[in-house]
Amino acid sequence: MGRGFVITCGGTGGHIYPGIAVAERLRALMPDCRILFVGGAGNMEMDLVAREGFDIVPIEARSFHRSLAPKDTAHNVAAVFVNAASVARSKKILRKFGADAAIGTGGYVCYPVLRAAAKLGVPAILHEANAVPGLTTRLLERSCDTIMINFDDCRKYYKSGTNTAVVGMPVRSGFSPDKRRAGGSPPRLVSLWGSLGASHMNELTAGLIARNEREGRFTHIHATGGGEEGVAAMRDKLASLGVTELRYTELRPYIYDMPEVMARADLVMCRSGASTLGELTAMGTPALLVPSVNVTHNHQESNARVLANAGAAILMLERDCTGDALFEKISSVIRDGKALSEMSEAMLSLGKSDPAGLIVSEALRLMGD
Repeated sequence: MGRGFVITCGGTGGHIYPGIAVAERLRALMPDCRILFVGGAGNMEMDLVAREGFDIVPIEARSFHRSLAPKDTAHNVAAVFVNAASVARSKKILRKFGADAAIGTGGYVCYPVLRAAAKLGVPAILHEANAVPGLTTRLLERSCDTIMINFDDCRKYYKSGTNTAVVGMPVRSGFSPDKRRAGGSPPRLVSLWGSLGASHMNELTAGLIARNEREGRFTHIHATGGGEEGVAAMRDKLASLGVTELRYTELRPYIYDMPEVMARADLVMCRSGASTLGELTAMGTPALLVPSVNVTHNHQESNARVLANAGAAILMLERDCTGDALFEKISSVIRDGKALSEMSEAMLSLGKSDPAGLIVSEALRLMGD
């Protein structure tokens, strides 16, 4: 029977897809290994992981709030009891599965699983994607054997004695520059605002779509988030702008085949979470980045500036965005083949070599293999 690996992740695609990338690398390197995902009950990982052909089991897990307001304090007290019970359940899962290592790639579901692994003496690894470690990482810092980090200058945020290793951002195998098929006519824009969507940016995108439906500068695939209700809300918004028939735009609730869609994109408009940027740099796809303002330590703007300063992306702050401003910026770049080629080369130069493989190698080292 092959070695057993438990992978835990959840909450958003930015945590889930790196876990899937690690699982793909494990399967490629060790075809006889056993892989089991543990996710948060009712969260999107239960669907996304299963779609990729991996087994996943649910546990109950709660986040912790940083605020000391009464309602947040009450939430945190309840979270302590829920997570304590989930540590016990995670122990049972790890024992029954015969786990030889546990790997977390983000989300509060990592806490009970990796705590359980540490208590059982199972090697525990956590990948932290963001420049500044989140609360789950802070809570797990002393429990994990290794914290795998995305950026070298992140080491300063960890306590003395913490074992850290810089690996970059693991991405799925489909994100490869060899698969790029951009350069069609008319050019293609792909846009998304995260796996859960963003209502304000979707409203601005509606203005962009309406303008492009009148002028036809490019074709456009937009992921609204929010399921079919998100698509319906976008259609309603477009109708209020006088657009009832879409000739240049395809609306989707979610882009499940992102490697294939990104490969055909001349430009991607999106947030600047670490997972998305990892996919862009692996594929070499130029981007227009609008960092989310609703993140801890404003890390998305910091991420975006790294790419913008390298000439790989265009940075627009949300406060400067309107539908017309987005349309004008995109139109000025998406038909400029020379500019897009230079952005693509710069994007590729920022990618790391085989981050998922480095995480697997660390797991094997800790296992003594």
